[in-house]
Amino acid sequence: MHHSYHTLRDLLRHAITRFNTEGLFFGHGNNNAYDEAAYLLLHTLKLPLDKLDPFLDARLQPQEIEALLALIERRCSERLPAAYLTHEAYLGDYRFYVDERVIVPRSFIAELIPEQFQPWIADPWAVTDVLELCTGSGCLAIMLADAFPHAKVDAVDLSKEALEVARRNVDDYQLQGRVSLYESDLYARLPARKYDIIISNPPYVNSESMNSLPAEYRAEPRMALAGGKDGMDIVRRIVAGAKERLTSQGVLVVEIGNEYAHAERAFPTLELTWLSTSAGDGSVFLLRADQL
Repeated sequence: MHHSYHTLRDLLRHAITRFNTEGLFFGHGNNNAYDEAAYLLLHTLKLPLDKLDPFLDARLQPQEIEALLALIERRCSERLPAAYLTHEAYLGDYRFYVDERVIVPRSFIAELIPEQFQPWIADPWAVTDVLELCTGSGCLAIMLADAFPHAKVDAVDLSKEALEVARRNVDDYQLQGRVSLYESDLYARLPARKYDIIISNPPYVNSESMNSLPAEYRAEPRMALAGGKDGMDIVRRIVAGAKERLTSQGVLVVEIGNEYAHAERAFPTLELTWLSTSAGDGSVFLLRADQL
């Protein structure tokens, strides 16, 4: 049948050409056609994701070639993020189950969690209560449970569907005893307790940006992205409700992507502390309880 394709190298080359020809968008883990193609092919062949070279000249079975060609075409025609095709996503050293019920895990807060938000958190071992708003797939809540070994983590989402995915991930990591999931509009249905840390990677895309999103982003749940006219509708509510939910030494950490200017404009009276991540210094802000 496909006599022109024999080796993994042939399929890799084909995939990269197709992806670049179609002008696909890469913003869900990989940022270029080569990495995306290598990931999809290795995952489908059940090969180690970090070892391409030993297998490049391996001849593939006809049915493997069929399966890979079909996957490559699906990525092009349906414009789905790779994570929806493989049902997995990676964040730091963590692997999570994902599907169309949640946005694909990607968060600059994930880079800060292993550092335990020091120096703003003086003693990570003393942290007993952590809240994550807009948890989606549960990925940050799981990382928080690991980073703060004595903490109970409450994770909230408005989407019942998202929480079904989060439940699966919490179960996979066997953290049922430490991560509690709540279907709630932000703080509304939480137990009456105060938190040492509140974090959120909420919907923050402004209306104008929403209208020009690549197809890959439009495949994600809209409610997990759209943040109103200036992108800050939900962020404003998170900040407004944080004071009464934080302990006296508590901190609020919120991710706002590339909406730095909108965030600064939304909170003119607050001195936002901007945390450094691989995205630079304008994607994640921190507020102390005593500033609110």
